[in-house]
Amino acid sequence: MCGIAGIVMRDGTVPDGAVLDRLEAALFHRGPDMRGRYTGGACALVSTRLAIIDIATGRQPLFGPSGTVLVANGEIYNDLELRAEMAGTLFRTGSDCEPPAHLYARLGLGYAERLRGMYAIAIYDPEPARLVLSRDPFGIKPLYYTETPRYFAFASEIQALLKAGLARPAVAPARRAELMQLKFTTGAATIIPGVMRVLPGETLAIEQGRVVERRLRQPLPAAPPQRISLQDALAKLDAILADSVAVHLRSEVPYGLFLSGGIDSSALLALMRRLSRQKVRAISVGYADTDSAADESREAERIAGLAGADFQRIEMGPDDFWALAPRIAAAIDDPTTDAAVLPTYMLGQAARQAGLTVTLCGEGADELFGGYSRYRRGRAPWRWLARKARSRGVFDAFAPMTRAIGAWRLGLDAAEAHDSSSAWSGVQSLQAIDCREWLANDLLGKLDRSLMAHGIEGRTPFIDPVVAGFAFALPDRLKIGPRLGKVLLRNWLDRALPGARAFARKRGFNPPVGSWMAARREELARLVSAQPGIAAMAPAAAVGEVFADPKRHAQEAWSLVFYALWHSHHILGVPRDGAIDAVLTQAAR
Repeated sequence: MCGIAGIVMRDGTVPDGAVLDRLEAALFHRGPDMRGRYTGGACALVSTRLAIIDIATGRQPLFGPSGTVLVANGEIYNDLELRAEMAGTLFRTGSDCEPPAHLYARLGLGYAERLRGMYAIAIYDPEPARLVLSRDPFGIKPLYYTETPRYFAFASEIQALLKAGLARPAVAPARRAELMQLKFTTGAATIIPGVMRVLPGETLAIEQGRVVERRLRQPLPAAPPQRISLQDALAKLDAILADSVAVHLRSEVPYGLFLSGGIDSSALLALMRRLSRQKVRAISVGYADTDSAADESREAERIAGLAGADFQRIEMGPDDFWALAPRIAAAIDDPTTDAAVLPTYMLGQAARQAGLTVTLCGEGADELFGGYSRYRRGRAPWRWLARKARSRGVFDAFAPMTRAIGAWRLGLDAAEAHDSSSAWSGVQSLQAIDCREWLANDLLGKLDRSLMAHGIEGRTPFIDPVVAGFAFALPDRLKIGPRLGKVLLRNWLDRALPGARAFARKRGFNPPVGSWMAARREELARLVSAQPGIAAMAPAAAVGEVFADPKRHAQEAWSLVFYALWHSHHILGVPRDGAIDAVLTQAAR
């Protein structure tokens, strides 16, 4: 796992070394083990490496045939299989990121179609002076770029482009509206004008600083649900999940598991117990407010005991919230107002303190196996009566705020029109839009930044091309039942880890932020409404209406606090150090 960045000058000049220094410094937290750099003519590449595979010789940049140069952020899980297929090829390292360089030499821009893993890859081919950027099909690893008349630049994080002076700190109002109402932003354009996402599954070819070709690898099969019995599906699921977890456990450094107590992480625990040569180390987060319905840490502890895992419970309380929220907003440069970012950040911190470098995580199971109650609306005959997914915004209960925020669903409408197949069932259509937008731009973004802020690699065995192809093609009845989702996965867990309460209702991961904010609601209302980014968006009276009852309107209040902190740091340049009140007071000045 690494941070990568680079620049191509359109006038053919050599990139400024000071700009490269700033890119490298901004990405150091992603790869604190090694730094690497390449400069050739008008192109320069930067890498900061978190060493996990081939610690001894896997330093980047890596070099392929004909002088190609590669920097990569990610893990290629079919590395060993690719090497076996390319028998006779001279590999210079044992790095899992070297085979892509040789695949590019053989297949050109189609090389990424052969990769199984999570990755953001940059390859510079000096012969045609071509830069190639690729991102994995689900967008597990981030990659951003900006184009100007002088240069094309890219980086693993938006904040690196800002700190290097390659992008201007400003806010796109349409994207801000999406963020406030959806909790994330959609599509390729980010909230920072001029900064774009390389889309999940996309490969770009850049020549003379301009994108000359785009290819898109689809993450999901464009096929209707397949017919399969429950027993056959259980047998296939066991083999597929075991294979995915096995390759995700390939590591030369200590690894563990984030265990929530829910279905997804419990399934990973059962498989890790079966496949790992070492005792599983599991970490969970609980809340000082022990009445919180989202606190599953005690259930996680019970399940860890069933599997014989070493278990660690950390606790988050109002003091942690007040102190850490500015740091978290600074880490989440591509913003999401999902409150689950708070415990995720603390889990990353705990993993680093425990000496872990890799953790397995359960993201993606809900989207691929049918875990959300809203998917029930996609099943016949109800699908014809169902409203659009996410038809209501976060602030719809507050008319003054919705008027101030403005139109917010245009990007999602476009995504729904684009990401569709006439062969899909109603459930599959809902799953596909969630995978393309919600999973990539909310869940995986917050996971990446929350963990990489501490130099921790999060691996997601459910978000694997083999697993996804199987799960997405399941019949609707093996995804959505009369009362519960993830029908097949629950049945599998009931057999794999008896006593795990596989048929318990789904619970959230959100902390009790409403209670924490309610204790200081008047102060928060004053500080947030005075923050310049909030003041430019909404009148103080509208903000005060939200903070009148933060317990009841926890998401709305947190969205405002998060955006105020995010804007203070990334747009105004206020340091992240200090508690919420200190940061917002400085921003108001």
